[in-house]
Amino acid sequence: MANFFCDFRFLLLIAAVAFIYIQIRLFATQSQYADRLAEAVESENHCTSQMRLLIDQISMQQGQIVTLEDERKRNFEERLQLKALIQDLERKGLQQLTDKTQEPVAAVVIMACNRADYLERTIKSVLKYQTTVASKYPVFVSQDGSNPEVKNKALSYDQLAYMQHLDYAEVETERPGELIAYYKIARHYKWALDQLFYKHNFSRVIILEDDMEIAPDFFSYFEAAAILLDKDKTIMAVSSWNDNGQKQFVHDSYVLYRSDFFPGLGWMLTKSIWDELSPKWPKAYWDDWLRLKDNHKGRQFIRPEVCRTYNFGEHGSSMGQFFKQYLEPIKLNDVQIDWMSMDLSYLMEDKYVKYFADLIRKAKPVYGNDAVMKAYNVVGDVRIEYRDQSDFERIARQFGIFEEWKDGIPRTAYKGVVVFRHQTQRRVFLIAPNSLERLGI
Repeated sequence: MANFFCDFRFLLLIAAVAFIYIQIRLFATQSQYADRLAEAVESENHCTSQMRLLIDQISMQQGQIVTLEDERKRNFEERLQLKALIQDLERKGLQQLTDKTQEPVAAVVIMACNRADYLERTIKSVLKYQTTVASKYPVFVSQDGSNPEVKNKALSYDQLAYMQHLDYAEVETERPGELIAYYKIARHYKWALDQLFYKHNFSRVIILEDDMEIAPDFFSYFEAAAILLDKDKTIMAVSSWNDNGQKQFVHDSYVLYRSDFFPGLGWMLTKSIWDELSPKWPKAYWDDWLRLKDNHKGRQFIRPEVCRTYNFGEHGSSMGQFFKQYLEPIKLNDVQIDWMSMDLSYLMEDKYVKYFADLIRKAKPVYGNDAVMKAYNVVGDVRIEYRDQSDFERIARQFGIFEEWKDGIPRTAYKGVVVFRHQTQRRVFLIAPNSLERLGI
């Protein structure tokens, strides 16, 4: 019996120990859970606090958004009112510049950007000769950008209308290292010509740049040229420029030529030509693009022997390229010619080929690698054949004329023939291998 009680007490002791151990483990577990629960509560409180802070920030931002949206709406309405005001001023300005009883020959647009001093010189030159024919040639200044000096200078003249091209779109060049300026210039040209042809509905536009002076007969020349443009659809545009118009290479102010090379630098085109060009206008280098044969479609350009524009812009986007050698020595015509009284029918395509071929027939052929030296000893016009582009460049270099080609066409060339004056009066014809055949000689 004593052994039984002894065993029972032993079991109770074991049970007590087990119970105490379980209680200790349970207490430890409860303590860990309580700690974790406290951490969770603290974390929840922190999250709640952060959430409230975030909600407050969102509320503030929403308030700012509402304020900005209201401001945007006000700005939009102000822009609409300003745009309407500008359009009204443009209409009133244009009405003052045009004669309701007479359709203008062409609008004249001076393309400007950030050279106020150059622009003033150009405007003064244009207005000097435009005043007597103002109703025929309304003048516009189209500014690219917001240079205040240029804008104020343009607006200071009541005799012209002002347009402003504001384009903040990012420019992406097609090749590394290209100047963004050439892309901006191309955009500006397209915008300005679209404005003049489609908004103001002019039938012709003369494009000048803000670094040009014009000749006394500039407007008479383009009035007569407008008739040619209307009659002969093989003429793509008319230019007042001759790339080889330096003093030593020109003589006769009355002589005009056809050319396969687009001269630019003071030129006129029609609305029908712009209808063709505008949809495919290039992103940059618009003048080189116009010199591509694919854009000519077999058409040519009219150019003078003696320039009717003078480019004085040594500083600009082209950074003075060619200025000292080719631009500064240009002769600006100083003879007042009544072009409307002149017979220019020889420039029509069907007559010009024969006219030009006759000039070449009368020229004395000069051959050999020393042809340039021989030409100095020939009396009268001479013609020299060149084999290819490198041969042409060699000969051109010896005479001092432009060597450059674009899309297989030398500057000023007509059917591969480049003509210029040599030793004051006589003509020199540089002739491609197939030129005589193309001219029927």
